Amino acid sequence: MARPVVAIVGRPNVGKSTIFNRLIGDRLAIVEDKPGITRDRIYGVSEWNGKPFSVIDTGGIEIDGDDVILKSIRMQAELAIEEADVIVFMCDAKSGVTQSDEEVAQILFRSGKPIVLAVNKVDNLARHDEIYEFYSLGFGDPIAISGSHGTGIGDLLDAIVDILPELNDDEYDEDVIRVALIGRPNVGKSSLVNAILGEERVIVSDIAGTTRDAIDTPFEKDGQRYVLIDTAGMRKRGKVYETTEKYSVMRAMRAIERADVVLIVINGEEGIIDQDKHIAGYAYEAGKASIFVVNKWDIVDKDDKTMQQFEKKIRDHFLFMTYAPIVFLSAKTKSRLHKLLPVVQHAAEQHTLRVQTHLLNDVVSDAVAINPPPTDKGRRLRINYVTQVAVKPPTIVVFVNDPELMHFSYERYLENKIRGAFDFEGTPIRIFTRRKSDES
Repeated sequence: MARPVVAIVGRPNVGKSTIFNRLIGDRLAIVEDKPGITRDRIYGVSEWNGKPFSVIDTGGIEIDGDDVILKSIRMQAELAIEEADVIVFMCDAKSGVTQSDEEVAQILFRSGKPIVLAVNKVDNLARHDEIYEFYSLGFGDPIAISGSHGTGIGDLLDAIVDILPELNDDEYDEDVIRVALIGRPNVGKSSLVNAILGEERVIVSDIAGTTRDAIDTPFEKDGQRYVLIDTAGMRKRGKVYETTEKYSVMRAMRAIERADVVLIVINGEEGIIDQDKHIAGYAYEAGKASIFVVNKWDIVDKDDKTMQQFEKKIRDHFLFMTYAPIVFLSAKTKSRLHKLLPVVQHAAEQHTLRVQTHLLNDVVSDAVAINPPPTDKGRRLRINYVTQVAVKPPTIVVFVNDPELMHFSYERYLENKIRGAFDFEGTPIRIFTRRKSDES
């Protein structure tokens, strides 16, 4: 199920990243009192009054080319309009209504999207009267907020969820495996879709960014039904969209949410770059089953050790995804293509695997007997019992005497033992530690 999307739009330095962090409850975006400093995260998840939604911080969308602030703001607003169901238009009480605010307002008016007007930096009651001039922007009642103090955030969230669309119902049956293809431009995602389907369903070009929309393609193979979600999509032409890497990440995130299995497509000829890690990280954080697909293997100069060396590079670069299998293939020649779908099916099965509680406890008890938890200031972690509480991904709760005694390294040791006993290849495992009294 895809969550509705809320985008935060506004000129630089109005506090978009601070509010983004407030909404998602975590400091995932870099916050600094300097325009254009946002570099890391632009996509997060929030929930209010039982309604989940995704949040985009458009301050993180960097526009290459002519460095004109107004042009950049306009492009960011247009990107948000494409992706968002609701737009939070942020202004700054200290600065008042500026020409840039009016420019953004005109773009948002034409979009027809629901708009929530938020005026930030209302840090005290004396400043509250300064919000009234923002009525001139034509979006109704401005909501006074303070990112630094956290005031007004509840009112903002109330206004957002009041106009959010309902959560999209899943249009596919439970037994259909939904497969999202993600990766940077020109790694061959569309070619891979065509190769799997055996026909030209998706336009293929050597020019990066030629797929304009996410495309769902259902098909059946050996009695198993699948849906391929090609995420290369760039809806608008123009260099600005093709060079906006974080926009492609934004599009990929929406597809990842809908997927059971994510194919992280890497260009075998070019190797691994930082953007590959950035995109793969979203699949990991979303808890999706994942497979590394090294495409264009037909044009790689290789000997009997090349594949092993490339696999080592992937393992070194993606230390957080050691569970993800690696498939080398060529979409163009269809070499080794037959190996992919069996791996996809296996990863999907492991993603939904549920282990009986007594078997899980037997494995953990043996692991503790072999390697007891270390002591911490004279106290030792005691594991009472373990149970699996969810699938997609498999989620395990470990009840202990004191969660603070569970060291990360010991949690990783337990995960490795659980994987060794039950496979779980292709899927992350979530492990949560709870005090035994927290069970009720």
